[in-house]
Amino acid sequence: MSESGEFRICFLGGTRYSQPLDATSEKKFRLLAEAAGIFVIGFAQNLKPCRFRQHARFYLLPRLPLAGLRYLLMLTAGAALALWLILRHGIRIIVAQSPYEGFAGAVAKRLAGLLGRQVALIVESHGDFEQSLFLQRRVKLPSLYRILMRWTAGYAFKHADILRAVSDSTKEQLKRWAPGKPIVQFPAWTDIEAFLNASPEPPATAVLYAGVLTPLKGVHVLLDAFAKVIKHLPEARLWIAGREENKEYAAALRQQVVALRLNERVEFTGEVPQQELARYMARCRVFVLPSLSEALGRVVFEAMAAGKPVIGSAVGGIPEMVQDGVTGFLVPPGDPETLADRLSWLLTHPEEAAEMGKRAKAFAEKFFSPAAYQQAYRELFAKAIETLPSGQ
Repeated sequence: MSESGEFRICFLGGTRYSQPLDATSEKKFRLLAEAAGIFVIGFAQNLKPCRFRQHARFYLLPRLPLAGLRYLLMLTAGAALALWLILRHGIRIIVAQSPYEGFAGAVAKRLAGLLGRQVALIVESHGDFEQSLFLQRRVKLPSLYRILMRWTAGYAFKHADILRAVSDSTKEQLKRWAPGKPIVQFPAWTDIEAFLNASPEPPATAVLYAGVLTPLKGVHVLLDAFAKVIKHLPEARLWIAGREENKEYAAALRQQVVALRLNERVEFTGEVPQQELARYMARCRVFVLPSLSEALGRVVFEAMAAGKPVIGSAVGGIPEMVQDGVTGFLVPPGDPETLADRLSWLLTHPEEAAEMGKRAKAFAEKFFSPAAYQQAYRELFAKAIETLPSGQ
């Protein structure tokens, strides 16, 4: 339906957006806008709030420097903005993109109800919301954080009408927190065409990691493993692509590179757009995601779509995608020895690695499609509307 159609949706989350949208986000919201009128509350790239229209209407809060302040801003200003959108633009469904943003959505829903406007609340889970924060950065007063997180998440689940999981592991966690609530499961958005259509190149003897740089992702484990690999394969290279989300951790990684004497063999590329990431994937021999915790690992099926074998930690949703010994390898989290062994094998067996990559690509083509993603959201929106009182 168009924006003037039967119902309108507000996505509420901590994602940062640029104006204009990057190519990947543009494709996503162009697709969603065909299903309903879309409004988005998120964060700007800097301290300047902004509002613009591109397929959806975006209302972006200032990105404050401290994570705690951003959470507080979302829980207060985000809730107030969602309520205004309900009253002003007739929002029928709020999609909170984590249980914590779900608190803001639940507050807006409750206040709207007092004003005679009934709204459905969908709460999504894209990761281990209980532990991932503490694996991403050092948290002061962690006990207090845990109490606040449990309370806000519990409030969100209490008032949610439908839950959405992106993997089996997130679905099981949602079941524990909200028994009896309906749960819909489908993977997160990815611009898979960029990876399926990545120009094939003769692969270098290179290993690629892509993702934010936080302790949760286990990049320090990968560096320890790679240091073992180059003792036997001095020509090997490691490319690390991603945003320095945790500056302290990113600095420690660079110090680790120096300490391991990997300066000439490790390249930090910084955050790269999807098209450039697809080119890196086309050139590498193997992709690695050594996470200590992971919901699904969207970048895993992006690498698979590019025809690359994947080595991933046997945590969260990664085993749902990587078939050990068939499309890649699964390794215990935090185990540099096993990781080094699997890396060495793939780097020294290029024909077998290529066959794994072909099987990985075939899996990725079946696992995700833009049309299936759009249809899944259409069905989710329809289920949410059904929860509203008749006549609303």
